[in-house]
Amino acid sequence: MACQSGDFFQVATSHSFDVLISEVGPRDGLQSVGSTMSTVDKCAWIDALAASGLQEIEVGSFVSPKLLPQMADTAAVVRHALCHPQLTVMVLVPNLRGAQAAIDAGVHKITLPISASSAHSMANVRKSPQEMVDEVRNIIALRDEIAPRVHVEAGISTAFGCTMQGVVPDDEVISLAAACAHAGADEVGLSDTTGMANPAQVQRLFKRLIAELGDKAGAAHMHNTRGLGLANCLAAYEVGTRTFDASLGGLGGCPYAPGASGNVVTEDLVFMFEAMGVRTGVDLERLIAARTQLAHGLPGEPLYGMTPLAGLPKGFEPAAYAPAS
Repeated sequence: MACQSGDFFQVATSHSFDVLISEVGPRDGLQSVGSTMSTVDKCAWIDALAASGLQEIEVGSFVSPKLLPQMADTAAVVRHALCHPQLTVMVLVPNLRGAQAAIDAGVHKITLPISASSAHSMANVRKSPQEMVDEVRNIIALRDEIAPRVHVEAGISTAFGCTMQGVVPDDEVISLAAACAHAGADEVGLSDTTGMANPAQVQRLFKRLIAELGDKAGAAHMHNTRGLGLANCLAAYEVGTRTFDASLGGLGGCPYAPGASGNVVTEDLVFMFEAMGVRTGVDLERLIAARTQLAHGLPGEPLYGMTPLAGLPKGFEPAAYAPAS
């Protein structure tokens, strides 16, 4: 499918940003719903997302189609997404085979889920956390050999608690993050896979992550399961985090974390930062318009978000254009 043309699909002109918003809806969102969006609709949705000025989109995952049939067309979706020259095209992979497929497809960035909970890790990828660190090392070796420009991210899943195991000790989370960095990951982020995080915990763990890893400390991936998604993002921002995962319409969850529904809503996250004077580089009106394409591709699927319902406040100025205080 070729890139669509026309004014709507021209990219928003502001590329300056203080925080990077990584849109994960086409992967994390779509893997969590029962219906499967067509390839054509996925590509049109990604076009609309890219038109808003988003710099990074997780467009799918290279996993067994028997496990996640929603992701069976990821190679085709990657090929389409690559036609947006300003866009970092990212995919999730669980293992070396997936990384090889991702590199073959031409992605810019690979992310791996490394769970700090042994129970969740076995359910999600059928490997222990240490075995997944070994997988990171193998993927880095492959990357270095055949595609040195591909960026590799490790996301520490269940970093804030696990629906199977319960409490996940902070020391184990930071130790695992350090092990992934030592294995060669370019960045390591923390994920609230189960929606159990609170702002004090987020600040504590991200402070430790940044102290341990420096510029290799990566994204905050928060869920809104208990209504704390934005508060947790703000908490991470206040201690120095500058990359945030989010999903248009709040789609998302984890098949192996029962009840942990709902990623942070991209529209609400962008509004929060822009209202604070923090530049995201995203055009909010175009971002909200992208919901139309999402709804077309997933008819009947509930979409969340307060900003799209309330609209932008009268006189609202995006951070890039707001007068200095």
